[in-house]
Amino acid sequence: MDFSSFSFDQRLGVGIRDCGYVSPTPIQVQAIPPVLAGRDVLGLAQTGTGKTAAFALPLLQRMIDASAPLRGPVRVLVLAPTRELALQIHETFISLGKQTGIRSAAVFGGVGENPQIKAAAQSSVLVACPGRLLDLLNRGLVDLSRVDALVLDEADRMFDMGFLPDLRRIMAKLPAKRQNLLFSATMPPEIRKIADQVLVQPAVVQVANTAPPEKIRHALFPVSAGQKMALLEAYLGAEEHDCVLVFTRTKHRAKSLARKLEQKGMQATSLQGNLSQNRRQEALDGFRTGKYRIMVATDIAARGIDCARVTHVINFDVPDTAENYTHRIGRTGRADKSGQAMTLITPEDSIQIQAIERILGGRLPRVRLDGFLYDNAAGGSDSAFEEPREPRGNGRNQPRNAPARAARPRTPGARGSAPRPAQAEQRTPSETRTPSERRPQSERRTPAARPASSGRPAATSRNVFGLGSA
Repeated sequence: MDFSSFSFDQRLGVGIRDCGYVSPTPIQVQAIPPVLAGRDVLGLAQTGTGKTAAFALPLLQRMIDASAPLRGPVRVLVLAPTRELALQIHETFISLGKQTGIRSAAVFGGVGENPQIKAAAQSSVLVACPGRLLDLLNRGLVDLSRVDALVLDEADRMFDMGFLPDLRRIMAKLPAKRQNLLFSATMPPEIRKIADQVLVQPAVVQVANTAPPEKIRHALFPVSAGQKMALLEAYLGAEEHDCVLVFTRTKHRAKSLARKLEQKGMQATSLQGNLSQNRRQEALDGFRTGKYRIMVATDIAARGIDCARVTHVINFDVPDTAENYTHRIGRTGRADKSGQAMTLITPEDSIQIQAIERILGGRLPRVRLDGFLYDNAAGGSDSAFEEPREPRGNGRNQPRNAPARAARPRTPGARGSAPRPAQAEQRTPSETRTPSERRPQSERRTPAARPASSGRPAATSRNVFGLGSA
């Protein structure tokens, strides 16, 4: 099946080809026909599934069929939780509809409002974040009296961010007769209630459950909290990568971590809520073009990051929920490409890890990094790599069905044992390649890191994911 099956206007066909679309994704196959028919739609889909084009293309076609004015008033309103996602949707409308003359505008906080007000008055498509849009509506600066279609994108995230009251106030100002499209990765009770109130006999399309794409390989790296920075640095130096997205739990940590990586000579930047809009856009553009190979971001700031070149997602901090884990790692393995998901775990993360493993349907491999000198708090303890509740014996139990470890050689003059190779349970042949050499690791300055002897080997990493280098 290809896009010609939908009989889009030839001007939209040009936009489809220029965007590099070849075959519609499953959600596009399911969602485009009912949207074209004017039906309400409830879409259950995660980011990276092609849902933006699934509503943008048919809504543009409906505007063409209705001979809607090209430059306003607003006929299509799209609400999104973050400015990054709003910009991404706005750019998709521009790219797909560039031959049609239909204009799109974006409205969000963090930048001057006057250019946005002017653009909204001249556009038929408006993509907005709820906070800034409600402010402009209350002051009579935006006209939504002619809206024919409303799209609520990533509705669950808007609820998480506290936008539910704003959404209700905005919808109260829209025409009662309109087409409504609601897309969400999950369906908590509050979103289900909105869907029941807003959607009229909707077509329900669901193309993915909460499990992440199958082409993503997962691995957990047990380590003490004080050694997380050192392990991240060693891993980035040992593992070949193109674009790496690192997630932290707080804005401060995202900024600090990016600065430390930059000081180590890595092309790193951060994306977090304290940045100005210009700085945020510069970081996003630099990440997409390859100026920055590493982006450190928080969950909220990362909404809307769409970069097909992301080869690795690294959870520096374990996400609070299993759903957030799938959202994070969904940034890699896009468009049928392979991806790698690495999570640094400490003993305190056991509850979250159990929830993640339940949603993935199995235990994830625990992995060591070659050449990294672990302390005994977590990463250096054999028990960190064992199945739960296994009898401890002499304190050096192996994971079930794992090969016995060779005796650990001692390095003269070094404290503790020499580092062991990367190891995961039930290795496949592709997971046992000879480790490649990496550049010498810079001296770690984390409090828990131990001083290494002068003869300490450089850290290397096996391809523990069984994938080729990106």
